[in-house]
Order: sequence, then C-alpha cells, then structure tokens
Amino acid sequence: MTAWDPALPRCIWARNDALMRDYHDTEWGVPQHDGRMLWEMLMLEGFQAGLSWITVLRKRAAFREAFCGFDPRQVAAFTEQDVQRLLADAGIIRARAKIEATIAGARLYCHMADHGESFSDFCWHFTGGEVLKGDGVTQVASTPLSTRISSELKKRGFKFVGPTIVYAWMQAVGIVNDHSAECFCRERRAPRR
Repeated sequence: MTAWDPALPRCIWARNDALMRDYHDTEWGVPQHDGRMLWEMLMLEGFQAGLSWITVLRKRAAFREAFCGFDPRQVAAFTEQDVQRLLADAGIIRARAKIEATIAGARLYCHMADHGESFSDFCWHFTGGEVLKGDGVTQVASTPLSTRISSELKKRGFKFVGPTIVYAWMQAVGIVNDHSAECFCRERRAPRR
C-alpha cells in the first residue's frame, strides 16, 4: 500500500479505508491497456453486482488464486468440477451464475483472441483510444456509451455486463476519468501504451 498523505485531496469514497485509498491512488482510473487485465476487471465488476466494491477488493487475492490468476485459457477449460470447487471456496463470492459467467467470459475472450481480435482494442475502440473525462462533480451510474458497450458485450455472450456495471468498469480501468474535481489523481498523466 502507498503511504497515506493526508494533505492529498482524494475522491470521497477513498478517504476512510486504507485498502480503498491504495486502490484509488494506484489503480482506479489509470488507463489500462492490457487485454487480460481489462477482462479480469470486467469479471470482477460482474462479481460486484449487488454488493460493494470493497467486498470484491478484499477478496481479490482469493479470486485470483481461485481463477488461476485470471488466465483466460485456464479459466476457459474449467469444468463442472471447477464450478463445484469455486462454490465451496469461502474466499470468493460464491454465486453460481457469476462463476459460470466468468468461465463463459474466458471462453469468449479466447474466441476473440483465436480470431485475431484483441480484447484491449475492442474495449478502447469505443473511445478511439482516448480517455473520456467526467466533469469531476456529477456522479454517474451509466451513460449512453456504457449502454452501447454493454449491448456489444451482451451480443457477444458476456453476462453481468449491464450499463451500470460497464460504467463502473470503465471508471476502474481508466476508459473514463471520473476522479472528483479536487482529487489529486484527476490530472494524473496517463501512462503510454
């Protein structure tokens, strides 16, 4: 975790929990171009549905262990025996539909890759590779773009990718910069590809 500097202004949701603060300061909103990581984050956002992000964040290490480091090829090969193993794993969120959606999502990711389609390129083509910037004031749950991306993901067979989940994912992976106007991360330079 990063050393906490109380002088740095942050988004309000990241001020009171050390794990959330570290996630905010080092990861949330940083443009992510690694296709595997984009897929992992989309799957984790799906697990978050109906819960709080801190619940997923606290279980992320267990999720990574249970899902073979979110290696899509390994997860795509999971069988019903793996589903049963995951349903018995108290370290993760044990929801059959979400587990099965992650396995199906791995198969879809691999199908795209096997047909020469980069998941990163797919994700970023919606914005022409550019980071969108929120106004820093308005809290948004979904947008016409998140609705469009959601629709495209659903057409491909992805589950737990409604417009609200997709928007939260867009924020997390830096497709949109929604740091609050006063947050020190708002003007952070995006890393180069």
